[in-house]
Amino acid sequence: MNAPMSHSATIRLADLSDAGEVTRIEGFVADAGGSVFHRPLWLSAIERGTGNRAHGLLIERGGVIAGWLPLSAVSSPIFGKALVSSGFGVGGGVLVGRQDDAVRLCRAAEELAGRMSVGTVELRGADAPDDWEVIGGRHANFAADLAADDEAQLLAIPRKARAEVRKGLENDLQVSVGSGEDDRRAHFAAYSESVRNLGTPVFPRSLFDAVLDLFGEDADILTVRHGDTPVASVLSLYHRGTVMPFWGGGPFAARSLRANERMYYELMCHARRKGCTRFDFGRSKTASGPFSFKKNWGFEPEPLVYRSWSGGGVAARNIDPTDEGNSAKIEIWKKLPLPIANMIGPWIARGLG
Repeated sequence: MNAPMSHSATIRLADLSDAGEVTRIEGFVADAGGSVFHRPLWLSAIERGTGNRAHGLLIERGGVIAGWLPLSAVSSPIFGKALVSSGFGVGGGVLVGRQDDAVRLCRAAEELAGRMSVGTVELRGADAPDDWEVIGGRHANFAADLAADDEAQLLAIPRKARAEVRKGLENDLQVSVGSGEDDRRAHFAAYSESVRNLGTPVFPRSLFDAVLDLFGEDADILTVRHGDTPVASVLSLYHRGTVMPFWGGGPFAARSLRANERMYYELMCHARRKGCTRFDFGRSKTASGPFSFKKNWGFEPEPLVYRSWSGGGVAARNIDPTDEGNSAKIEIWKKLPLPIANMIGPWIARGLG
């Protein structure tokens, strides 16, 4: 696809197999202040870790990038097909300097979806044509600046939540940070049990491995252990001075040990020492337990607005694990033995995107 546009602009598919092209796009994302989910590196990690192909649309003027839309082609025998921006992220969508370019990229995404026999385009961003569906009120993001030192960070946490953190600090827990095999094994053990307990299929470990391998120093794992047992672990991303704890959790034992509270506080301190100035607590569903947990830590919710398009009378896919229609499935999943959940969960989860 290489269609001439007005104002001497062209729109085309990016060649993500070309290292030079990828470098140009990475530079555009950095200059435009894009999110980690706009990076071609993220698309590559998703493709390597889940098999969902990476794509992207560029607008150029005079050979200079003026706009970018990263896309993952997510395919599932259960949930159907969709072009997602960005796959497995909580952000993404069009990255442009002009609103008319956002519309052009979205129209090009519609055309690309048609040629790929994909019925839906999902944007984890707000900019889209007026005739695209608006998805709002379901999720909020939580982010705040980091404090100047460890003690100030502790005091910045509201009193009740701070008391829980202090209990975690008093418990006999060990904290480690890394990205080696021991870190990865501990993270998958803690995280997979956590999501099974919530009734959600776990993502394949290959996805976590791909992110760690490709992002290098921009990703790591912080694990809290009780003796030799990992009781909380989180894989975090680092982008433009911000740390984002992205995949984290722990087994039921984490609750009495306050291991999750200890984990997030330790991550705040670690991130500041790493040079970060901001903590992005990530997305939570409105009125959920994680939503309340983050508010109790003093973070203010920032409502998220997403957009989607479905063509040819195709209904938008429903992948919300907390949707009422999925409640019975969730209760069944919670009761699965962990080895079985970890065996079949990745096959399901790689199609969620």
